[in-house]
Formats: sequence, C-alpha cells, structure tokens
Amino acid sequence: MPSFDVVSQVDRQEIDNAINQARKEVSQRYDFKDTHTTIDFEEQEIRINSTDDFKVKATVEVLQEKLARRQVPLKSLLHGTIEPAGGGRAKQTLTLQQGISTEKARDIVKKIKNAKLKVQAQIQGDQVRISGKKRDDLQTAIALLKQHDFDLPLQFVNFRD
Repeated sequence: MPSFDVVSQVDRQEIDNAINQARKEVSQRYDFKDTHTTIDFEEQEIRINSTDDFKVKATVEVLQEKLARRQVPLKSLLHGTIEPAGGGRAKQTLTLQQGISTEKARDIVKKIKNAKLKVQAQIQGDQVRISGKKRDDLQTAIALLKQHDFDLPLQFVNFRD
C-alpha cells in the first residue's frame, strides 16, 4: 500500500552555517561596532545578546536573512521575548521547532479526514504517516496539506509505492 510521512525537520548544518555567516556580518558592520553582540547556538536554542533591544532586533533580522538564503524555513523558529540581561544589555532566545507536536499532528489528521479522501492518517511519534490505495489520493493529500498553514514547515518524505 503506498504511503508517505509528514515530518517537520531542519538541517542543523545549514543553521550552523547561517549562524556563522550572521556572526561574521555582525562583527564587520559599523553599526554593531563595540556592542559585543553574540550569537550562541546550543541544542535547540539560538541565544542573541547585545547592548540594547534595537541591536538584538537587528541581529535577528540579519540571522533570518542568512537562514532564508540557505533555505531554512523561518517558521521553524519560535521567537522569545527580548529580555533585559545583566549590565544594561538585552537578550533574546530563538527556539528551533523539530518534529510535529501531538496537537499539530491531530490537526493534520483532522484536516485529512475532513477532506473525505480515501487515505488513512496515523500519528507516529513526531511524524504523521499517510497511506492509501492509490498514488493519486496521496498526491491530493500532499496538495491539501501544502495549501493549509500549520505554523510549522512540513516536509513529505518516505514516499513508497
């Protein structure tokens, strides 16, 4: 029976490359001179620290530009609030979304079932498997999911015939 998986993943190497490019640009730009702006990347978090909230916002914009150029979906970033840090500085944490949460997976399954397609959708951990008898039904399901915005980047992998 043909099937495919709906996942939400980001390439960590591309994120690391984009962060390195953003660090380099921030260190070379004149408006960031003597601000000691830092961009730290650990596990699922990107931490930005600078002299004030305007510099933090500008750094986030530079980072988003670099991520977009490397085809990393910006929906995969959850922006935290800009908080005051020690010494009169400001910081912000950006969290990476990896995988599909249970509630988002339920929304995907519900969307598929409400469309009355001849496919079955089931939640498997942080992904959703969709299977059906005909390949055309699966392609219709992919088109349906691409049209709807689930606030996270979706990829369709493991297409098996």
